[in-house]
Formats: sequence, C-alpha cells, structure tokens
Amino acid sequence: MGFPQRRMRRLRRSGTVRRMVRETWVRPDDLILPLFVRPGRGVREPVASMPGVDRWSVDRVVEPAREAFELGVPAVILFGLPEGKDEEGSEAWAEEGVVQQAVRRLKAELPELVVVTDVCLCEYTSHGHCGLLQGERVANDPTLDRLARTALSHARAGVDWVAPSDMMDGRVAAIRRALDEAGFDDVSILAYSAKYASAFYGPFREAAESAPAFGDRRGYQMDPANAREALLEVDLDVAEGADLVMVKPALPYLDVIRQVRERVGLPVAAYQVSGEYAMLRAAGMQGWIDERQAFLESLTAIRRAGADLILTYYATEFARLWREGLGG
Repeated sequence: MGFPQRRMRRLRRSGTVRRMVRETWVRPDDLILPLFVRPGRGVREPVASMPGVDRWSVDRVVEPAREAFELGVPAVILFGLPEGKDEEGSEAWAEEGVVQQAVRRLKAELPELVVVTDVCLCEYTSHGHCGLLQGERVANDPTLDRLARTALSHARAGVDWVAPSDMMDGRVAAIRRALDEAGFDDVSILAYSAKYASAFYGPFREAAESAPAFGDRRGYQMDPANAREALLEVDLDVAEGADLVMVKPALPYLDVIRQVRERVGLPVAAYQVSGEYAMLRAAGMQGWIDERQAFLESLTAIRRAGADLILTYYATEFARLWREGLGG
C-alpha cells in the first residue's frame, strides 16, 4: 500500500519508538580498543596525528585497558614499539619484549580482559617492512617462521588471541601449527584476511614508528580495487585455521565487509583505522562536523555492513556514551 495508508514517519516520531524498531545496534561488547606500548616507565606520550590516542609504557598500559574494560569494552589489541630494531625484527619474539611484558601485566591485573596481539614485523624491522628482505623484496616463506615465533612468544606470555597483520601467504597455517605443537591450541587467531594497501594508515605509522624506509607495501597488501580477491584471501585463511577474519580499513570497504559476512560463518571483524579516526577527530576539532554523531554513525555503518567486531580508537569514548545512555 502507498500513501496515505503507508506513512513511514509513524515509527520515527518518538525516540523511544525509534529505539524499539532499530535494526542495527552497536554495543561496547562489539568493540576492541587498540593500544600502543613502548619502552620506559611512567610514559603516556600523545600521538600528534591522533589527538586523544597515546603511547603507554608497560607499567601504565593497564590504565587505559582498565578504563575501557570497566565501561564494558571486552578486549584490547596491543601494538609494540621495541627497544631497538634490526633487519630481522628480532624484538618481535623476544620473551621480554614490550608486548610480551604488557600481555603478562594485563592478564595479571585484568584476567577477564581479552588480550589480542598484533603479529607483524613492521614495527620491529629497521627497514619497516612486514617481513624478511631478499634485496629490496619481502621474502614470503622465510618470514613465516619469524611470525610463528612471534605468535608463540605472545602465547607463552598469556595472550588470548593473536592477530597476524603481515599479509604473507600461508602465515595462518604456520602460526596455527606452531601454537598447536607447543600446546597452545586454545589461543585463537584473528586473521587480517583482507588488508588493503591503504592511504588511511598514515597516523598509525607515526604512532607505531613503522613507516617503510623505502618503497611501499603494495607487493603484499591488497589492491583497493579488488573485492573478489578479498573473498579468496578469506577462504584461504579459514582453510588454514583462522578463528575470526578481518577487513581493514573499515569505512572505505563496507562492500567488502558485507561480502565477507555473506561468505563465511566465522565472526567478522573490521578495523576503523587511524586515518578514519584522525579525519573525524580533526574535522570535529575544527567544528566542521558533529564528531560524536559522525563516529556513532560510522560505527553503525560498519556494524550494518556485517561486522561482528570493530577495532576502533573510539572504543572507550563510545562505551562512556553508552553508559550515559547516549550511545544509541
């Protein structure tokens, strides 16, 4: 039936009714907070290109994690800045590396918090690439052993999930095999399955000090023009033993999130990356947009596209709004 029998506005006139018929909800339970961990003591260091985001020393990283957790955010993902870098990125798997120390501290003080660790070499290599080099080319197969060693060191520290973000072929299988053989078959793998070679990573590379010293990462990260390829990447990671899959970035790739959601039965995560956050924050600081409404709308769009989980720097801020009854 058409107008006047069908009046769509009837269910929009009241805020209470709008909430009752809302199709898509974002809750604190759906979010994962990224945290940057660096050497030193007593450090809380702002990231210039990401206002509101800080680098934390191991002795203080519990502070933002506890705040988020007490507001209902169930998980954090850790990115490490090492004491030193070398060609191999050996600090990535050091038993006393910053991430390994942070995992132990977080699990000791917040045992119910789900702790996730990024597994990649880019923050740890002197050249800034995500794997070992042969000349100026990233060598896929030799890198797999280092990634597996890194994941295993995180498992020994007590991590709940490892999240390989390197985009090397076969890395999920290598990590799953290493974890299982060492008795860590209960550690989950959140695979960065469709990680695009995106312009939206710039602020993260400042925060993690991980910009490549030469070239770029298009030889192993995905072409932004390709969606069918993302589905193949997801299929491969699922076959290799991934427990969850991820699309990164989120907002420019909502179509990919939707296709992945329709493809697999596993939980699907999406990463609202540093560039997405920085754009919203900067525009809000300038008064050009209503930042709160914009990030709420963005998170809703990501969920509506099909993401079960969202990695976002807005996690704590969203959870605070939710606690105040404003998040919906």
